[in-house]
Amino acid sequence: MKIAVLPGDGIGPEITAEAIKVLQALGLKFELETAPVGGAAYEAAGHPLPEATLNLAKASDAILFGAVGDWKYDQLDRPLRPEQAILGLRKALSLFANFRPAICYEQLVDASSLKPELVAGLDILIIRELTGDIYFGQPRGRRTAADGHFPGAEEAFDTMRYSRPEIERIARVAFEAARKRNKKVTSVDKANVLETFQLWKDVVAEVHRDYPDVALDHMYVDNAAMQLVKAPKAFDVIVTGNMFGDILSDEASMLTGSIGMLPSASLNDKKQGLYEPSHGSAPDIAGKGVANPLATILSAAMMLRFSLGQPEAADRIEAAVKQVLAQGLRTPDIYSAGTTKVGTVQMGDAVVNALR
Repeated sequence: MKIAVLPGDGIGPEITAEAIKVLQALGLKFELETAPVGGAAYEAAGHPLPEATLNLAKASDAILFGAVGDWKYDQLDRPLRPEQAILGLRKALSLFANFRPAICYEQLVDASSLKPELVAGLDILIIRELTGDIYFGQPRGRRTAADGHFPGAEEAFDTMRYSRPEIERIARVAFEAARKRNKKVTSVDKANVLETFQLWKDVVAEVHRDYPDVALDHMYVDNAAMQLVKAPKAFDVIVTGNMFGDILSDEASMLTGSIGMLPSASLNDKKQGLYEPSHGSAPDIAGKGVANPLATILSAAMMLRFSLGQPEAADRIEAAVKQVLAQGLRTPDIYSAGTTKVGTVQMGDAVVNALR
């Protein structure tokens, strides 16, 4: 089982180290190889995704990814910014399906910003299409406007686009996932305004005919954003495009108490995957030893389940995380009165001890 370890920037190296510590406590044999990515790679090789790092990722069964980004790189040309590394990996490895579970653990109900009765028992899976939409659509750029409200003014433009095959494959991923859960899919679009998402809605409805055992409903993205905070437990599987999924999954993270608890998996059709926490690099707390490593540790569990064929080991990690939370241990982002505040390393050690 070959794993490419790409710690990245900010708190990335700290949280990745804890996930590796947990993996090594399982007693399984892993081949781990570390490479720079993001701002760290720019400093080392002049590019956020060096060829050597990309080749390592391609040759691995899975990628354990920390986080990239730092304010000091914001003035770089866009192709050299740390965030281009993750986009480049998604494109090069065809990582089209992003899984973001939003689970509110019993012990963290009070950490959510919503009332306990709204989030207790919450278990949502957001499936985001990851290689299309406005993030990758062409043409894009900046120019002088030839028409519109302000001809002659500088303007910027991006292109939102989806093809039928792209929509079909992510829809099938969602329906297959729902079959293993509560058999309900909510497809989120903006078909009342955007031609791109009228096609999305039509194709999802067509694919649904192959899954008569799964319920399907369609919801506009603005309503979906509202319903996520009004009645989040009404959702089971949400499937949507790249930009809407980016926004809704971060919104859903706060239902759980902290984005520091949310893992994610990005898969291609060969089950090769990139696994990373849903949060960012948080350069403001980097090096302070206070970052929550649980999202990264839970991402490692997803890696074992989806890419490495070790579901029992994944179950062990997830059970260990629940045990640590039941013991009242909390990093600052999920701390509340009556619990014990711990740092990054202490939380990782606690999960290892729970495994043993």
